[in-house]
Amino acid sequence: MSDRNVLLVAHTGREDAIAACLDTISQLLAASLVPVMTPVQRDEVEKFLSKSGQSADTLASVKGLGIDVPESDLELVMVLGGDGTILKAAEIVRETATPVMGINLGHVGFLAESEREGLSNAVARVVAKDYLVKERLTLDVRVLVEGKEVYRTWALNEATVEKSTAEKMLEAVLEVDGRPLSSFGCDGVIVATPTGSTAYAFSAGGPVVWPSVEAMLLVPLSAHALFARPMVVSPTSLIAVEVLDRSSGSGVLWCDGRRSHELPVGARVEVRRSSKSVRLARLRVGPFTDRLVKKFSLPVAGWRGPEKNDSQN
Repeated sequence: MSDRNVLLVAHTGREDAIAACLDTISQLLAASLVPVMTPVQRDEVEKFLSKSGQSADTLASVKGLGIDVPESDLELVMVLGGDGTILKAAEIVRETATPVMGINLGHVGFLAESEREGLSNAVARVVAKDYLVKERLTLDVRVLVEGKEVYRTWALNEATVEKSTAEKMLEAVLEVDGRPLSSFGCDGVIVATPTGSTAYAFSAGGPVVWPSVEAMLLVPLSAHALFARPMVVSPTSLIAVEVLDRSSGSGVLWCDGRRSHELPVGARVEVRRSSKSVRLARLRVGPFTDRLVKKFSLPVAGWRGPEKNDSQN
């Protein structure tokens, strides 16, 4: 019988995340599952425990990813932190089809499936393999300079083309499916997925898009233009953002706030739907509406709902 390897990714800068990580390790071991961590994260947790005078004995049974356990042998990733830590975990297992389950220790935690108080139940569900896996659309992003590809990456939430210095505006032109759409001076442009519609794009005034919808969002940032509305674009479209020659400075590409690349004047960023999705492990099935209401604490007092005897046409 092969080992059931579970990768743990924690926010190692937070004491509560490390405590939750150690608790999860103990619970996995008690259920005969194999806890796995990246060597870097394991060292960070060990250093934290050493500085705080705590025992690191629990880490002795943790396997090292890429040393003791290859990525291809992972059954699941459990993330202890916020959405940023989940994005980090998705990056670690990008080349595999390993599902990612988030235990929220952050603030909103839209990508997370459970809260800290539900950790034991989440582990029990993992042990029983009692969870669903949902696929989320991701973006393929590449940078071209003078017609040559110089950088390629991906994004789960969003790819943003931004000005590199606060005092200078970025001059950009947008293109969709090989045709120019609009040019303007701006702070930047966001290309987001439905998953990312509740992240940076939401803060910039973009629409919330249900995760089941296959689409891409185009959201200008502080654009000086008569037409600079957020747009929802076909998932088969090719979106391009070019840094115009009249720009007073260079730009920078950011993907999920984790991966960046400098954009000289004349650079072109192309974004399309990736053929590789991210798989999120879910413990419950319910309307996305309920998740929105819960995460944003939306007021719903007074709602009556449909009459029980209403016919559905």
